[in-house]
Amino acid sequence: MNDLRQLRHFVALAEHGHFARAAEAVNLSQPALSRSIQALEASLGCALLDRGPRQVNLTAHGRLVLEHARRLLDGNRALRSAVTQLDNLDSGELRLGAGPYPAARLVPRALGRFASRHPGVRVQLSLENWHSLRQRLLDDAIELFVADIRELEGDPLLEILPLRRHPGTLFCRPGHPLLGQEQVQLPDLARYAMAGTQLPAEVARAIGTLSGSERPLGIECDNFMVLKALVAESEVISMAPWDVVAEDVRAGRLAVLNTPVSPQTSSAYGVVSHAARSLSPAARAVRDLLVEEDSRFPSA
Repeated sequence: MNDLRQLRHFVALAEHGHFARAAEAVNLSQPALSRSIQALEASLGCALLDRGPRQVNLTAHGRLVLEHARRLLDGNRALRSAVTQLDNLDSGELRLGAGPYPAARLVPRALGRFASRHPGVRVQLSLENWHSLRQRLLDDAIELFVADIRELEGDPLLEILPLRRHPGTLFCRPGHPLLGQEQVQLPDLARYAMAGTQLPAEVARAIGTLSGSERPLGIECDNFMVLKALVAESEVISMAPWDVVAEDVRAGRLAVLNTPVSPQTSSAYGVVSHAARSLSPAARAVRDLLVEEDSRFPSA
């Protein structure tokens, strides 16, 4: 445990870049933190830091150790949480990830039900694109995630549970000029800025064909709540699977454009976990709730 404690001290110092601030963060005196870092350097046989008068910088060895230290600490935290949850789900911690579209509807509903049943489990949710979430999963920073799986399928490091597909839509604010047209054509779309999240390659191609542009997104943002607010307050057009805009459309807060949308723009959510790791009881419970919640949404 001494080695892990030293690694934790080193990570804090790397993140704060300053001995005094790092010492405060880990509840140590500055001399004690300095001794801990020196002991770690001695045990590894290399210098981890370039010590300056105002701040510290990592050496090449330090950057390498930082990468592995974070992975070891995340793995240790996950192990402790899994052991704590083995007999019950009254405590422990669960770290999850979600892409922007599942985070807009599916994940909050499943997590809400999980929290009602297991209020003692602390949940941390990271919202990122599928590339970043894959790396966080392999680094053991999260235990599972829900995101677009089109560019993840076939990855031997991942276990993927596909969810239902929902048709893609182009949406706008109520009263948008294009809503007066029976069917929106390519030249019509080209007159307005289009916003969206980072797109899988096949979706980007389909939207590019629809909009007549190789780079269809004028505004890219992985926060879907921001995209909805942007569309509601402007003439910008955006896209999303039907399940995440259905409630707003039915309530009159958003409107769907009548366009010949390609099947490639449909959702492709999946629950993704590490192929070489067993899920903790909490992660299994959330995975089951995600599947159950996904089945509740009415077919389009």
